[in-house]
Amino acid sequence: MADIRKIPLVVDLEGTLLRTEMLWESMASLLRREPLFFFQAVFWCMRGRVFLKQKLAAATRINAASLPYNQEFLAWLRGEKQSGRKLILASAADLKLAQAIADHTGLFDEVLASDGKTNRRGQNKLRILTQRFGERGFDYAGSSAADTAIWRGAGAAVVVNASSRVERAAADCTRIDRVFEPASPRFRPFIRCLRPHQWAKNLIIFVPIIAGHKITDLSMLLPGFFAFVVFCLCASGVYVMNDLMDLEDDRLHATKRQRPLAAGDLPLAVGLITGPLLLAVGLLAALALSWLFTGVVALYLVLTMAYSWRIKRVVLLDVFFLAGLYTIRLVAGHAATGIVYSAWLLMFSMFIFLSLALVKRYVELAAAKEMSPDKIRVAGRGYDQRDLELVTSLGTGSGFIAALVMALYVDGQQVVVLYARPKLLLLACPLLLYWISRIWLLAHRRQLHEDPVLFAVKDGASYVIGVLVLGVLWLASGH
Repeated sequence: MADIRKIPLVVDLEGTLLRTEMLWESMASLLRREPLFFFQAVFWCMRGRVFLKQKLAAATRINAASLPYNQEFLAWLRGEKQSGRKLILASAADLKLAQAIADHTGLFDEVLASDGKTNRRGQNKLRILTQRFGERGFDYAGSSAADTAIWRGAGAAVVVNASSRVERAAADCTRIDRVFEPASPRFRPFIRCLRPHQWAKNLIIFVPIIAGHKITDLSMLLPGFFAFVVFCLCASGVYVMNDLMDLEDDRLHATKRQRPLAAGDLPLAVGLITGPLLLAVGLLAALALSWLFTGVVALYLVLTMAYSWRIKRVVLLDVFFLAGLYTIRLVAGHAATGIVYSAWLLMFSMFIFLSLALVKRYVELAAAKEMSPDKIRVAGRGYDQRDLELVTSLGTGSGFIAALVMALYVDGQQVVVLYARPKLLLLACPLLLYWISRIWLLAHRRQLHEDPVLFAVKDGASYVIGVLVLGVLWLASGH
């Protein structure tokens, strides 16, 4: 064993020490900080991959401490280091980034990485290592098919987070010393990244159909369903882009660090391709319905991207944007079906969704306070822990105003057109007040841990209240 320890261990960075690739990390960081600067990266790419890596490394800032490491492998490396083994970090990533990661871990005696002229990958990496340590004079830890070339010249292989195919290829090249964390299927993380559970929010598109008593009209339901599908595509694209924008903040968060892109369960390249593709498909599909609906979808995308890039960090403006995005779904339902707009419904939507957006912020602030009582500011947000009481006041007040809007609607001129017994609609007001009060009570008791709209989808009491409200609407309509 003592002789084996004298053999240096060369460790690959991307996919091996890390569960991500630094080229795509740099791309995501550039996209987050300077979206328009991203177009310059296209010209860098034309000058070669090594030049692109160097320019991206110089233009971006990466927090080495927040990156997703292969923790089991990292712990084993610490043991090897303590036993006196020499560790070398060898990567095709740019030297600046590789050195920052080596400095953070404090494990490596030397760093070999791309320098803007030579891409130290595959055969280039093998040549450098063979010149330095001799044929079979080093062991190599890798994870991808590109590492097969290095294993052919290595004394032993350490296989990390690799597929069975790569593991077999390593075994054909040299002796396998250790195997860590076999690669898991990408399908489930991909579906999680799309967040299909969030599609429930797009059901708001059907509200104009329900409120207009057109629920049995197939000519309304079909365009409504098509609009729902379009918004689901766009929403998933937005969530993917949002996760790319929030990589560093998510990695510092107690629960969001488990998101597929932040945790390294899904390659960033998949996100950088999937996000824009879903947005483009959704926008093109909207054209099949109408230009008006397409305009609403385009406005939704512009506002959501503005929210992801900047607005989510602006105190109060962020929750107004969130409430507006819910209301845009309502407008999309009108645009898709041609049902006449109701000012009462739009006002009700703004107040009720502003209240729910403030609940969401309250939950985040409360969780941050419990995790870090001494830290006033909340990472990635414009709020601090002193705002809890104000957020509560604004949120409950907005929810109660929504109930007031509903009560005033009963005496409006539009109500008599749709309802034979409009006064019965007043019975829905206490139901709404109870539901809003209950949501805030659960948030105050720290029993609400997610988006309140998604909570309502899984909450039995919310379903009971919803059925009662529908019953009130049915009775008021004169059936």
